[in-house]
Amino acid sequence: MKGRKTKHVLTLTEAVLEQNAVLAGLSRSMSEDVLKNGKLIELETPQQIYEAGRPIREVYFPIDAVLSVVTQMRDGGSIEVGTVGREGVSAIPLLLGSTTSANESYCQVPGRAVVVSSDHFRRLLSAGDDGFRNVLDRFLQAYVNMLGQLAACNGMHSVYERCARWLLLTHDRVNSDKIALTHEYLSMMLGARRSGVTIAAATLQQAGFIRYAHGHIVILNRVGLEEASCECYGVARAQFGQLLRTPAG
Repeated sequence: MKGRKTKHVLTLTEAVLEQNAVLAGLSRSMSEDVLKNGKLIELETPQQIYEAGRPIREVYFPIDAVLSVVTQMRDGGSIEVGTVGREGVSAIPLLLGSTTSANESYCQVPGRAVVVSSDHFRRLLSAGDDGFRNVLDRFLQAYVNMLGQLAACNGMHSVYERCARWLLLTHDRVNSDKIALTHEYLSMMLGARRSGVTIAAATLQQAGFIRYAHGHIVILNRVGLEEASCECYGVARAQFGQLLRTPAG
């Protein structure tokens, strides 16, 4: 896994906070606290978010970036076990009472994220804001429920269906029809051979659902992609509900 890259700091505003479901649940005073002490940065692929077994120093709230949680296998391979977008936060281990994780996390799709220190995040938790805690609990419950669903999905559904499901969920999170992605990276996310993912993506492209070129996938026909996906996409949407609403919605 590559190390951290230089973070490009942008201007953090209240309008930006509203684009992440967890940050949108902050009280006015807590929002002001994050605006004062947090940063808005550009994440690049595959920038590391936290390492396995090492203390988690920072917490990321994606705006239009998508984070991946992966498990490293003994043979050196990796498989995705979870993703986090604008519906949540990278601090799942901290929410469960740990300071480290057995998995590692890094940026899956480049974009913006709000970052605060882990100490600052703990202070937000200890502030006793019920609204903030309720949003965090909803996200955590949906995330844990999806872990089981995705485990079943990886075991029962075809690469073609899983590819469509992954693209739909990513499309929901980035608010753009264009997704920066290579076949090699998508194969790791799906835990499938690159050749199988290449065939699946080519089939989706031939159907007119997507266009793939130069490391980017463009969503052309979302309805068709939903029909190609397995049932797990609908389950994911139901689990995350309003957490995945559009910023204007």
